[in-house]
Amino acid sequence: MLSRTASSLYWLGRYFERADFIARLVEATVRLDVLSSQPAGEAAWASALAVTETDEAFAKTGVPVGQRDVVRFLTLDASHPGSIVRCLDMARNNAKAVRTALTRESWTAINRAWLLFENRATPGSTTAQLNLVEAVKTESRGFEGAIHRMLRNQTTWFIRLGQAVERADNTARLLDVKYHILLPEGQKLGGAIDRDQWTTILQTVSAVTAYRWMYNDGLRPADVIDLLLARAELPRSLAASVEETVDVLNLLAKRTGQHGEADRMARLRASRLGRTRSGEVIASGLHQYLQAFIQENALLHGAIGRQFKFL
Repeated sequence: MLSRTASSLYWLGRYFERADFIARLVEATVRLDVLSSQPAGEAAWASALAVTETDEAFAKTGVPVGQRDVVRFLTLDASHPGSIVRCLDMARNNAKAVRTALTRESWTAINRAWLLFENRATPGSTTAQLNLVEAVKTESRGFEGAIHRMLRNQTTWFIRLGQAVERADNTARLLDVKYHILLPEGQKLGGAIDRDQWTTILQTVSAVTAYRWMYNDGLRPADVIDLLLARAELPRSLAASVEETVDVLNLLAKRTGQHGEADRMARLRASRLGRTRSGEVIASGLHQYLQAFIQENALLHGAIGRQFKFL
């Protein structure tokens, strides 16, 4: 496979996964702000911007932080790389570059997601916002299903590799921002808003039901951290993303014979995470741990590009 083809497939996986994550984040934040017992307001939307690393870009607009403007910024604003429409546009461009390697079903899902934003100038009312991000999630599920039905070859493996690397980064940033967000003045840890914020995390990674199945003591931050950090049963956990990265790199090594720096980094990270206990991480500093993980994930991304000679 040509390096530029591998690169396009890898970035297709990353961008489509990122669009799906932002859609889930927007949906969960809308529900937190509008439907929870005590609306979180500006703090909730500021945290959504922080998770996507678009807080500085949004601040430059001079617009106050609020639901309508942040939703528009994260969904429809193509001027920055942290919006759904920009991610889908980049995913579609990469898909066009490798169109003959994709099935009709996978291309259709990509194109339909992109067309959701055609001629759309505003995300509309709260109901319209939820409908928009739900439609993005639906097309994302269609894309994932199409990928799983494709031949098990380099095409699917490079897409899955991009998805796994992106998913690990997203979950780490989501958990890091929530753990350090300040509660509104007068609120307390374990109160209604704090509980709703942790529920928002579970909703963002589609883990509300999984959490209830695996933990019996009600909603506890330590258990949410354990689920997202160390439980490989959850597809969007750090442990699951790290394992999948190793698995896909092994498949690529067997097929292509390209084995090197990225494989070693991925195996070392998986081995280290396998020995990690969430309670120890919390005690020693979750923020520091997650920041180190995010940096290591970025280094792994660079190593993947060098190993497979991405352009």
